[in-house]
Amino acid sequence: MPSRPLSIDLVLVPVDQSEEATRAAEYAVAIAAEYDAAVHAVHVLGEDVVRAIERGAVDEDAVFEESRAVTDTVSGIADDADVSVSTSVAYGFSTTSKLLHPGSVVLDTAEELDADFIVVPREPVSGDPGEVLAKAAEYVLLYASQPVLSV
Repeated sequence: MPSRPLSIDLVLVPVDQSEEATRAAEYAVAIAAEYDAAVHAVHVLGEDVVRAIERGAVDEDAVFEESRAVTDTVSGIADDADVSVSTSVAYGFSTTSKLLHPGSVVLDTAEELDADFIVVPREPVSGDPGEVLAKAAEYVLLYASQPVLSV
């Protein structure tokens, strides 16, 4: 078997409730399958959700169930390809830190997990509160230290 130019053990894919994020998860799983790697899906919560949680206007259990639905989609894709998957949830916005936004959350997660590759959805800005990664792709492409595929 010829040697590969990349050594990939973990592929990170940030996800939200968009179709673009599901497509990115499919790419992440395909890359992981090719390199015998694992996938980590981080569900990034947006400003509206974070503010609602902090105000008590949204039940955290309901947000958890929505996150589970998002990450279950990734798990299903990974299971079909026999790829190991882990998941987490992160706030992509903070009322106290201007430096916390979806792009920085993706890069911080990649650093914490020692991810070797990132697949990020490039999304149109639709205004849907469940779609938080619209502006993250450009930031991740500019500042990531690992290879990035934007789909």
